Amino acid sequence: MATGGTAKYLSDHGVTVEMVNKVAQGRPHIVDRIIDGKIDLIFNTTEGWQSLKDSESIRRSALAEKVPSYTTASASVAAVEAIEALRNEALAVRPLQDYY
Repeated sequence: MATGGTAKYLSDHGVTVEMVNKVAQGRPHIVDRIIDGKIDLIFNTTEGWQSLKDSESIRRSALAEKVPSYTTASASVAAVEAIEALRNEALAVRPLQDYY
């Protein structure tokens, strides 16, 4: 699920995506979807004053609903890489001493 510009970008690159309104565009919007439990992970990078204004309610809702949220492109990329890595290899816990 993505808002306008992001939805278009993803769709243009072959990703199936459902478009959802930004908060300023009226209901139902992304915060409604977060509160309804329809969102499991948020990548919310901002550009422009309206995005900054909307991001506050998105972050607040994500925190209240315990939805992981990433607010920078670099953190978003790192999260995606971690998810991909976990698909290929099980997470293992080892003591620090095993690395030295």
